[in-house]
Amino acid sequence: MAGTLFLVSTPIGNLDDMTYRAVEVLGSVDTVLAEDTRRTRILLDHYRIAVDSLLSYHEHNEAARTQEMRTALAAGASVALVSDSGTPLISDPGLRLVRAALEVGARVVPIPGPSAVLGALVASGLDPQPFSFFGFVPRSGRERTALAASLARLPHTAVLYESPQRLVRTLEWLAEMLGAERPAVVARELTKIHEEFRAGTLAGLAGHYRQHAPRGEVVICLAGASLDADYGEEEIRAAARNLAADGASTREIVQTLRDRFGLERNRAYEIALQSGEEAGT
Repeated sequence: MAGTLFLVSTPIGNLDDMTYRAVEVLGSVDTVLAEDTRRTRILLDHYRIAVDSLLSYHEHNEAARTQEMRTALAAGASVALVSDSGTPLISDPGLRLVRAALEVGARVVPIPGPSAVLGALVASGLDPQPFSFFGFVPRSGRERTALAASLARLPHTAVLYESPQRLVRTLEWLAEMLGAERPAVVARELTKIHEEFRAGTLAGLAGHYRQHAPRGEVVICLAGASLDADYGEEEIRAAARNLAADGASTREIVQTLRDRFGLERNRAYEIALQSGEEAGT
């Protein structure tokens, strides 16, 4: 009989958020897989959890380790996967392992617990349902353009991750792409001593964090788009120029302008061509 893969949620800051069930599972499995074994060792020592085997599982060894664990699970082993913080697979490796476990007939058991996504969402004051989670903001390229297009007309709350070093730049970019007055909430240091929720507009939040350098892990909650907004010509053209500067193709610019501003295709195409000429592309 195949074994069991446990997906164990761990604290996102405050160690007291560990559940009794999570402690019990980590102390009973054959192998614990951790994104960073040093960080997980701190947690295990805090709760005096003795484990038979603690192995690393991260993006650089994911393929090889998955094959190893696939064999173990097929033979009946019990394995627990933890990330550095929060719920495994949420912007962390693990999907390949879950699929491998299911392929060999192993049980996959979630051990619910802390989640930065849900913690930020429910305390943000923005409508929590429905919502979309987009993970970390892409740094450049087509993924970044696609994200802008998705957020432009999204009618409900969006949740994104960002590093403190890139927060200001990302808020400025979102303000350029989605409108300076789009409401948002920045959540930092969740469950820790300096936990902060700051609400405002994208432009206002960017200005605040330019003056007050952020620390700690960051979650951005973005209000849904107002689809009946009246946009000015310069705002539309500025968005097109920014997309062109980011390397977006004419087709991608056209689609984003149509999604965000509701433009007719011919008008969007005209502006996209002009923005490309101005950007020298």
